[in-house]
Amino acid sequence: MREHAGVPAAKGEIQQVRQIEEQEAMDLAADWADISQGLRKDLGHQLYTQWIKPIQLGSFCKETGTLDLFLPTEFSANWVQDRFHDRLSLAWKIARGEVRHVRIQVHPGRRKLSDIDLRGQDGFGHRAANDSPGLAMGSIGEHGFTSSVGLDPSLTFAAFVTGTTNVLAFNAAERMAKTETPQFSPLYLKAATGQGKTHLLHAIGHSYLQAHPRARIFYCSAERFMIEFVQALRSNEMMEFKTRLRGFDLLLVDDIQFIIGKASAQEELLYTIDALLAEGKRLVFAADRAPQALDGVEPRLLSRLSMGLVADIQPADIELRRSILESKLTRFAPLSVPGDVIEFLARTINRNVRELVGGLNKLIAYAQLTGQEVSLQLAEEQLTDILSANRRRITIDEIQRTVCQFYRVDRSEMSSKRRARAVVRPRQVAMYLAKVLTPRSYPEIGRKFGGRDHSTVIHAVRLIEDLRKRDADMDGDVRSLLRQLES
Repeated sequence: MREHAGVPAAKGEIQQVRQIEEQEAMDLAADWADISQGLRKDLGHQLYTQWIKPIQLGSFCKETGTLDLFLPTEFSANWVQDRFHDRLSLAWKIARGEVRHVRIQVHPGRRKLSDIDLRGQDGFGHRAANDSPGLAMGSIGEHGFTSSVGLDPSLTFAAFVTGTTNVLAFNAAERMAKTETPQFSPLYLKAATGQGKTHLLHAIGHSYLQAHPRARIFYCSAERFMIEFVQALRSNEMMEFKTRLRGFDLLLVDDIQFIIGKASAQEELLYTIDALLAEGKRLVFAADRAPQALDGVEPRLLSRLSMGLVADIQPADIELRRSILESKLTRFAPLSVPGDVIEFLARTINRNVRELVGGLNKLIAYAQLTGQEVSLQLAEEQLTDILSANRRRITIDEIQRTVCQFYRVDRSEMSSKRRARAVVRPRQVAMYLAKVLTPRSYPEIGRKFGGRDHSTVIHAVRLIEDLRKRDADMDGDVRSLLRQLES
C-alpha cells in the first residue's frame, strides 16, 4: 500500500518541479522582454533588429549565476559579444540580481559548413538554376547563400511602382538584367531603409534568369558573405570557396554597408569583383549610403564599388506614395478603400515605402477580421504608432508663411477682415492646409486667423475641397504647397 501511495506523491512532486521550472522560464522571458524594449529605444530600430532581436534565451544556472544567450551564427555571436556584452550584462544584473554572468554563444543546433553535403550542387548548397527548374532548394544550414530559385517571387519589375524619385535606379536595374552587355558594371543602388533597393535586386535576378535560363545567380547579404568566408577559412576550404563564388554569372549583394572589419573578407570580395568584371559578369550592390560614406571599408574596395553607376533612390514623394497604395489595392478587391483614406496614408506615412505598405496591410487586415468598413477614423485609431512616428509637426504659422509667399500676399492678410478675392482665397487655402496638416480643431484654427468663428473655417475647408475636384489650377496650387510644407 505504501508503494502504491508513493506513486501519486512522486508524480505530484515532478509536476510541482515542472511548474516551478515553467514559472522561472516565464519570469526570464518577461525580464528579457523588458530589457529588449529598453535596448530597442537606446540602440534604434536598425541596430536592434540586426543584432539584438535574433537573441534567444538559453538556460540559467542558479549555482554559478550564469545566463546563456544564443545567436544563430558565429559571426553574429562574436559581434554581439564584442559590442553589446557589457550592456547586456548590466541590464540583466539590474533586472535580476542573481544573474552574475552573461554568456553569449552560438545556438547549439547550428550546423557547420563541413556537415553539409555539397554533392550535385553549386557549392553553396543550391543546385544551379537550370539543373532543377521549379524546385525551391534550401540554404546551407541556417545561413547559407540564397540561389536564384530563392528569390522572392513577388519582387519583380512589374510589381515595382516608379516615380521621379526612383526612375533612374529602376531603368538602370532593368538595363542590367537585359540580354545585351550593360554599359556599366557594377551597379550600386543607394537608398535609405524601405525605399525599394532590395526589391530591385530581386527583380534583376528574376529578369536576368528569364533572359538567361541557364545562368547561375548569387544573391546574399554582405553579412552572410562574411559568415561563409570565415567558415570556409576555418574549414580550409578557401580554394573551393573562391572557385564556386567566381562561377556565378550575376552577383547580387545586399546591405554592403555591413562589409566592415575582416580585412581578409574585404580583400576576397575585391578579388572576386575583379575576376567577375574581367570575364564580363554582372555585379549589383545595394546599401543605405554612398560608397564613399561606408565605414571601415578599404579604399581599393570603395573604388571598385563606385567605378560603375551609383543610382540613388530618393524618398518617395507624395505622388509616388499615392501610386504605390493604389497599386496595392488590386490585391484586396472587392474590398473598398475610400479615396480620403488613401490620401491620408500617403500624406502621413512618409518615412519609407515599407511602412506605408505595412500600414495599408494592417488597416485592411483589421477591417476584414472585425467586419468593419475601412474609414479615415479607423485608420487614425488603428495606425497610431506608425502615424505618430511619421508625422512632422507643421505649425499653422509655418502654413500661413508658406501660403503668403506662394500667393505673394502680406502675412497680415491672414488675420485681416478684408474680403477682396486676392486675399480671401489664400486665407481659405491656408485654413484648409491647417486642417489637413495639423491636429488643430476648427475653433483653434479660427483663432489663428484673426479670431474667426469655427463655421468660417469649416466653410473654407469644404470650399477648397470642392474647388480641388473642379479646378485643376487650384488642385495644382494645393499640391505644390503640400510638397513645400512636407519636404
